[in-house]
Amino acid sequence: MRIALAQFDFPVGAVARNAERIAAMIAHARDVLRADLVLFPELALSGYPPEDLLIRPSFLAACEAALQRIAADVHGIAAIVGWPQAAGAIVYNAASLLRDGCVEATYRKRELPNYAVFDERRYFDVDPDGGACVFDVQGVPVGIVICEDLWFAEPLARAAEAGARLVVVPNASPFERDKHAQRDALLATRVRESQVALAYLNIVGGQDALVFDGASVLADADGHIHPAARAFEDHWLTADFDAATGKFAPVEWLVETDESREALAWRAIVRGTRDYCAKNGFDKVWIGLSGGIDSALVLALAVDALGADNVTGVRLPSKYTSALSNDLADEQARALGVKLISVPIEAPFKGFLEALAPAFAALGPSSSSGADLSSENLQSRARGAILMALSNKFGGLVLTTGNKSEYAVGYATIYGDMCGGYAPIKDVYKTEVYALANWRNTVAGQPVIPQAVIERAPSAELRENQTDQDSLPPYDVLDAILYRHVDQEQSRDEIVRAGFSAEVVEYVVRLVRINEWKRQQAAPGPKVSRRAFGRERRYPITSGWR
Repeated sequence: MRIALAQFDFPVGAVARNAERIAAMIAHARDVLRADLVLFPELALSGYPPEDLLIRPSFLAACEAALQRIAADVHGIAAIVGWPQAAGAIVYNAASLLRDGCVEATYRKRELPNYAVFDERRYFDVDPDGGACVFDVQGVPVGIVICEDLWFAEPLARAAEAGARLVVVPNASPFERDKHAQRDALLATRVRESQVALAYLNIVGGQDALVFDGASVLADADGHIHPAARAFEDHWLTADFDAATGKFAPVEWLVETDESREALAWRAIVRGTRDYCAKNGFDKVWIGLSGGIDSALVLALAVDALGADNVTGVRLPSKYTSALSNDLADEQARALGVKLISVPIEAPFKGFLEALAPAFAALGPSSSSGADLSSENLQSRARGAILMALSNKFGGLVLTTGNKSEYAVGYATIYGDMCGGYAPIKDVYKTEVYALANWRNTVAGQPVIPQAVIERAPSAELRENQTDQDSLPPYDVLDAILYRHVDQEQSRDEIVRAGFSAEVVEYVVRLVRINEWKRQQAAPGPKVSRRAFGRERRYPITSGWR
């Protein structure tokens, strides 16, 4: 039996377009790939996650009608399509078997994830009478379980008890670092328990802050896990299955060649940025290019995502901007073939100060730190206003350049350097920024991020001789504390017991707590870690918990 897996992007809400593609792909799988069974990802018809679109009756009706149209044209092949099935006021996360012009059977997901980025219990119900779904394809008993079902033993055990020799697993599983090894270990465990082979298909593509990596995989009934398909790319994947041995023989299966942390994170961010722009109607982007490591990294990512012709770097120098910063920005723009323009901020900055002078004078003296902070933030906000003006005038999306370390502790200016529509490195700590920059230079043939940018001390250049370390602990210390507190959800006391200075930990944890309001106004950015700011980490702004 030949199985075809459609590792493709099915955009959220594009029901009519997705249906047309699915119908055409079923015909392609039958006529070109010579498949007996074709599998589509979880909720392929609606896209994942459709969120509150699932509350709209018209949306659910459109999905039902689209599935029926697809089914009517399915002949000579069996197709499994994921979709949201409405049954009165109840909605199921379903996958239906389409064959011989009709919907032959439907499986309803049993285990609904409601943690991290998932909200499935808000939208879906579990069918209390739902059992296994097993059907015959070319003499092979085939079962279905959906995504989270695989993380529990019972759904697969039921399919095995019903006679399945092969179980297909449509997924919509977002990327995060180190997840592939965890998934492969799970597949091996489930195969060992059930003695059935598994075909695991994952959707691919960016959806707001989520990036789905594909990386689909096959597991033989004896526990052998085949190499994963190449991540973050759209592919047809085909394999022949021998029911007698329970083994797959890949026919068309482009395997992953680099599963290093940096390679996968880079490709996740590139895919997330490309899809966010394309799906929201942006064909070009603007980036404030400071000569620092963060903007340099975002520029390189943007060029990989959109092409150099669609990226414009903007130097926004002030009297505090060093000649080195200007030179390095120019050097990187030339290395990447990116257009670079300069818009000095001194005039608008002075204009702000002149406009505010009467109000400042009337309100009396401020603290010296307050005066410095006001001046620094005004410079950043002048830059943000200029970038947004360019975007408004000429079209395109402003990409922000802040990293996870800065967002965590609030070392970013709201309505200033946080200004923009998408934040590519929002989920990348500063130490990881350097790792990604070095990795990208090693695969580029020639450096695309100047070595001097990587080696210089980080600075916002908003006052004389400023460096980030004037206000923050060294980044290796800061990121180690943040990783424990944010990603691993450790308390202050737990982090101190791990050997960190109590004073430093208290300072960092306090900064994380008091800057929640900034993060909740920040642009979305691609999730690559276990705990990304946004829908995955939802803390109250106003809280008495310490």
